[in-house]
Amino acid sequence: SIGGNHLIHALRRNVNLKILLFNNEIYGLTKGQYSPTSRVGQVTKSTPLGSVDQPFNPVSLALGADASFVARTLDSDRKHLTTVLRAAAEHRGSALVEIYQNCPIFNDGAFDVLKDRTSAEARIIQLQDGEEVTLGDQVAVWDEVSGIRIVPRDQADPARVVVHHPDAPDPSTAYALSRLDTPDLSHVPLGIFRNVTRPTYDDAVRDQVASAQTTPITDADIDALLAGQDTWTVTA
Repeated sequence: SIGGNHLIHALRRNVNLKILLFNNEIYGLTKGQYSPTSRVGQVTKSTPLGSVDQPFNPVSLALGADASFVARTLDSDRKHLTTVLRAAAEHRGSALVEIYQNCPIFNDGAFDVLKDRTSAEARIIQLQDGEEVTLGDQVAVWDEVSGIRIVPRDQADPARVVVHHPDAPDPSTAYALSRLDTPDLSHVPLGIFRNVTRPTYDDAVRDQVASAQTTPITDADIDALLAGQDTWTVTA
């Protein structure tokens, strides 16, 4: 919502920022209105009949903006949260970390199924660099129709099993993994989706300034510079 424009352009430019997006699927600070991540049908003070908006998937949005670092974690998982935040802090460039956060006042329990150990094991897909993407005894495979889907391992073609590489230059696989999300949180990838190195906006601008400062001035005629090449004199 507010700030969305700034977010996508900061990610696109690869400004050296660390952005923590606390997603509680509600506007908690402004007393419980629906937000851009509220689920379809969610009843709030501003959607008494249920939200009709399709919510943003923040990870998909960031990957679509070609962000160089994108991750997702859970507020109550201290170990995982610490690991992800440390990786984001060490990254040179824009880093977006979506943090699933509970709002006990206006949207309590939104992520309870991911915090209960029993139910979480059947829902959370832990993304690990260089490892197969798995969910319990199931595995992620490439599908020509749906992109990536989760199937029982004994039904998976080994050649189609997805292996996670967050440093892949092309974000297509990371984006496909972000689309495994479902409204009922049955498949939720957590971890670092993308972590690639590319020039930052900050460094590029500093390099331009440094280059300009060391480049000899070949034309010191201020009047000519102000007039430019597309000016002329009209006589009576």
